[in-house]
Amino acid sequence: MPSPKSLPTALLGLALACPAMAETQGMELGQVLISADERGGADASIEEAKTRLDQVPGATNVVDMRQPLQGRVASNQDVLAYQPGVYAQSAGNEGVKISVRGSGINRAPGAHASGLYTMLDGLPLTGPGGTPYELLEPLWVDHVEVLRGANGFDRGSLALGGAIDYVSHTGYNAPKLQVRYATGSHGYQQRQVSSGQVLGDFDYYVSLTDANADGYQDHTASESKGLIANFGYRFNPNLETRFYIRYRETDNDLAGRVTKHSIEHDPRAANPSYVSRDDSRKQPGSTFIGNKTTFYIDDDSSIQTGLVYHDYPMDLREGPNRLKVAYTDVSGTFDYKRRDTIFGMESRSNVGLRVTKHLPNDGASEMVRIPTGNTAGYAPGTHMRNFTYQGSDTVLHLGNDLEIADDLWLTTGLAAIYTRRESDVTYPHSGGKTSMNDWDYAPRLGLRYQITPDLQVFGNLSRSVEAPHPWSLIYSSNVRFPAGNGAATGTQKDPVKLQNQTATTLELGGRGDSVVGEWSLAWYYAQVRHELLSVLPDANAVTPYELNASPTVHQGVEASLNSQLWSAADGRQLSLRQAYTFSDFHYRDDERFGDNRLPGLPMHYYQGELRYDWPQGFFAAVNTQLVSKVAVDYADSYYADPYALFGATLGYNAPKGDWQGWVDMRNLTNKHYAATVTPGYDDKGLDAARSTPGEGMGVYVGVSWSLL
Repeated sequence: MPSPKSLPTALLGLALACPAMAETQGMELGQVLISADERGGADASIEEAKTRLDQVPGATNVVDMRQPLQGRVASNQDVLAYQPGVYAQSAGNEGVKISVRGSGINRAPGAHASGLYTMLDGLPLTGPGGTPYELLEPLWVDHVEVLRGANGFDRGSLALGGAIDYVSHTGYNAPKLQVRYATGSHGYQQRQVSSGQVLGDFDYYVSLTDANADGYQDHTASESKGLIANFGYRFNPNLETRFYIRYRETDNDLAGRVTKHSIEHDPRAANPSYVSRDDSRKQPGSTFIGNKTTFYIDDDSSIQTGLVYHDYPMDLREGPNRLKVAYTDVSGTFDYKRRDTIFGMESRSNVGLRVTKHLPNDGASEMVRIPTGNTAGYAPGTHMRNFTYQGSDTVLHLGNDLEIADDLWLTTGLAAIYTRRESDVTYPHSGGKTSMNDWDYAPRLGLRYQITPDLQVFGNLSRSVEAPHPWSLIYSSNVRFPAGNGAATGTQKDPVKLQNQTATTLELGGRGDSVVGEWSLAWYYAQVRHELLSVLPDANAVTPYELNASPTVHQGVEASLNSQLWSAADGRQLSLRQAYTFSDFHYRDDERFGDNRLPGLPMHYYQGELRYDWPQGFFAAVNTQLVSKVAVDYADSYYADPYALFGATLGYNAPKGDWQGWVDMRNLTNKHYAATVTPGYDDKGLDAARSTPGEGMGVYVGVSWSLL
């Protein structure tokens, strides 16, 4: 491929000069524009999302939250269940490890996620430092849109895994008043009060939530509380705006990683070092304030603008030191869409810009928490190090969908990307600084053919570009302060330089509705260069290194099938939903590891649920999850065992929609298994502490009431 420096100067200038405003998430030109009055109700928002994503020449998911809310919804593990191509597993709290197509394959579950571009209501949440999890409260969400791989291109996503958009309720699809309460095993409790209404041209949605749990594993107690509000106003048929506010606090005790022997014989035991240090991760208050304004120029074109302020400090008491981190991002996106007719063929074009930037205050201050090793002679609270996190992402993307024949669409696109990453050790004064700037590009080419109303096939070829997180520049360094630097002695001194990860991906697949049910199928093959892989230097380490790997391959198959097996005239029905993900991620002739599989994710991942519904609103379901073994080190010398989980759900949904109740039973056989793995380099076949245990048998009950 040509060098990024060969990009036209005019294109680069445009990327720098365009105003940084907001991205379009809502209407899709090329259909009838949807008015405010016509958007009412949850059904309308879900169907609009499905219709829009069906026009993407690649694999996508729409999660209707009304389905997972018929059981326990404690984290993204529950939200993203039964979704092909999406791996989501919890380590006992909200720090869920989420991976699509091997994105962020080795990231620890409690860290800022990587490899996915995450949005809240179409506005950027992901920043140069990754994706924090504390604002992803499931009870605030109406539906979730997942655009796997390069299919998130029109959202400004260029990550290997694609884009995820968490779309919150508004006054158009929320009850006037709703109260929800859930409780269950291991001290779990969850509460919500919410309200949403449409008052003329104004609508609002407000929700208060809080939750707490003792945790299945020792030393995994957690608590959280938060508020969401959004307010929309329609000035006239051509102009509307909406403000978004999210605030949430979380506090999680950390149990650390344990051995396979520990999981088999005492799965609730925590890592003794984490318990003795009383390790915890506290987000004392994260704030997200945004606005989206849409102007419909005419029936065939629109502009959407917006702005986001995101402040998310952290207080990390992980290991013998305490790290107080300041993170504040500002983001802006601009999106222009129009529909034309070219030589009798329909054409849909879009131009978008997204910019996300760390503010100057971003950085960390490190202090002695438990004197040990090089800090043994210093009192708790002694100042050790200060270092900065700086970075920005700018993406200018242009795309077009052209109907080149009846029901045959050609998709083209090109994105110009500018990334900046910097870390500067400012205390002690003898620290070092690393700064990286890079221009790159990402083309996209796709075809989509609607063979019949119930059968669509697609294919696309694309490129992705991902920059490292600023924090990885300092923590991946092996240059440390020598003796004579006080409490900082032995800590990283000079941040390293890392290259951007790039990948070229081919995807083929289809979706449709047939006699066996509603189905989707996708195959992809990605050649990845400079993949950003994490590794724990030893089993007792708290923070992993992140390094560029030799060439790797990510390939796989993603399939889903939702079938109605039987139905009766009185409304009784038996249905089955299934999702299967096959993942083959490996090196290409690495000098040390040859063609070894990459550790951290299973090759086979299956979820299925068989459900029976009665017309009065009662339902009963049984479910299973089958997961293959997972390598725990890059040498593939040791594996976490495969496992099978079984569960059941009983519930009632009132025909009027005002009452709901359920009993959710998890892991009925009390299987002992590793939910997540944070890999090491080469354990030489030994059972090192690399895994976090999954939840044992648990029973949860919940009830909600709504004033419609």
